[in-house]
Amino acid sequence: MAARLFRNARLVSMADPADLVPIEQAAILAVDGRIAYAGPEDGLPAAARGAEAIDLEGRLVTPGLIDCHTHLVHGGDRAREFELRLAGAGYEEIARAGGGIVSTVAATRAAGEDGLVRSALARLDRLIAEGVTTVEVKSGYGLDLQTELAQLRAARRLAEERKVTVSTTFLGLHALPPEYRDDRAGYLARVRDALLPAVAAEGLADSVDAFCEGIAFSPAEVDAFFATARRLGLAVRLHADQLSDLGGAALAARHRALSADHLEYTNEAGVAAMAETGTVAVLLPGAFYTLRETKLPPVELFRRHGVAMAVATDCNPGTSPLTSPLLAMNMAATLFRLTVAECLAGLTINAAAALGLAGDTGSIVAGKWCDLAVWDAERPAELVYRLGFNPLAARYWRGE
Repeated sequence: MAARLFRNARLVSMADPADLVPIEQAAILAVDGRIAYAGPEDGLPAAARGAEAIDLEGRLVTPGLIDCHTHLVHGGDRAREFELRLAGAGYEEIARAGGGIVSTVAATRAAGEDGLVRSALARLDRLIAEGVTTVEVKSGYGLDLQTELAQLRAARRLAEERKVTVSTTFLGLHALPPEYRDDRAGYLARVRDALLPAVAAEGLADSVDAFCEGIAFSPAEVDAFFATARRLGLAVRLHADQLSDLGGAALAARHRALSADHLEYTNEAGVAAMAETGTVAVLLPGAFYTLRETKLPPVELFRRHGVAMAVATDCNPGTSPLTSPLLAMNMAATLFRLTVAECLAGLTINAAAALGLAGDTGSIVAGKWCDLAVWDAERPAELVYRLGFNPLAARYWRGE
């Protein structure tokens, strides 16, 4: 691709996550999809001469949004469980009765890879329509070798169908599959000896994840899983401290995890451990809202210890059927009391860090991919405070 010049922009680069004051009359020069210059138009380099020019007509420009925690690829839905929760059933009650994750496993196994791609594209398109240029997609609804690989292949195929960057995660410890209900040790051995090596050998996952919780997997089980994953060269992330404090944040930090996610019950020692290793705290207000949780994540502790906070939709069929990153930002502000700057950083530069991609995306600076969201908005606050409102005017992925 030749050089492309975006001019007449009001630029919020997120180079400084706390600075939301737009650079007026700004320009962005992209060469072969990467940013060569971003700043005031009067500072454009000579390389801008002859570039294809696109007039953004004074619109607000931010980095393309990054949804760093989703379960986009799955079969079926769990609307029935939503009804049960409305009638008073709790998360654990539904899970122990054979609902929850296990019910999605059956639908996912039956869908086939092509069916998984088709259904995921509909959800992905909703994210793209609100400015998402990078999305993370987890497996974890197959719980057998064939379907886990199919989920990961389907996730990789999304990037062939749409102009979007896809980061894949093997969620190897999500729930016990029904066929291993009475053989927990057998399933853990199967994941260690068959699933993890196959995922690594095929290069299908950028990282691995686990659900560390009383209804899922213990810290000791996750610790062994992560140790194996790290030996295979895979980065790790963790669903941590969502429903109880099992020390998940500290466990994630011990393995130098890219992120620990949920974190409602995380204690200060866990926060300090995350700060020491640079592990990003991924906040998921959609799940908090859907499950009617009341225990807030320790946002003040994250601030005090300097832990970067990301925000994501957690799009999944059971506990966060959310495909709006803009609404996720509003929820993070309203429910968790994040500032506008924290919300926008949470879906840009900090989300990139949670995926290990901060060197390539998440801010509009020279050297990174030219991933842009162009908004019909005067101030960044408009992206956070309005409900049911999508001011996206244009979206560019790698300059296109």
